[in-house]
Amino acid sequence: MSRNARINTLLLLVVVALAVLPLALGMGDHKEEPFTGADAQAETAITELDPDYEPWFSPLYEPPSGEIESALFALQAALGAGVLAYYFGLRRGRRQGEARARAEVPGLPGADAPDGSAPADRQPSA
Repeated sequence: MSRNARINTLLLLVVVALAVLPLALGMGDHKEEPFTGADAQAETAITELDPDYEPWFSPLYEPPSGEIESALFALQAALGAGVLAYYFGLRRGRRQGEARARAEVPGLPGADAPDGSAPADRQPSA
């Protein structure tokens, strides 16, 4: 297994552990809704501290249910992931295109040889 494959496997295991451990260890069992977002937790804390608190602003759009709110959040996350994937794919494609172009032009460092040296038939004579 290559070094990159080991690193990717390790990162995948860390992500899985971060997702599964809170559930397996029962974190949040003492709460009514254990995995609510930070906004809901902040609202609960503010209401407990000051029951007469009035927010300064209201949301532009209030989804009719929690399921729709979750779906919109998932859509937002998917769009963000798509933009990032496009950007990184574009960068990789450009890098590969530049490498191919360098390989096709004789005399450039890195042309025809992965280590940057010139091929044996193009070695300068002494």
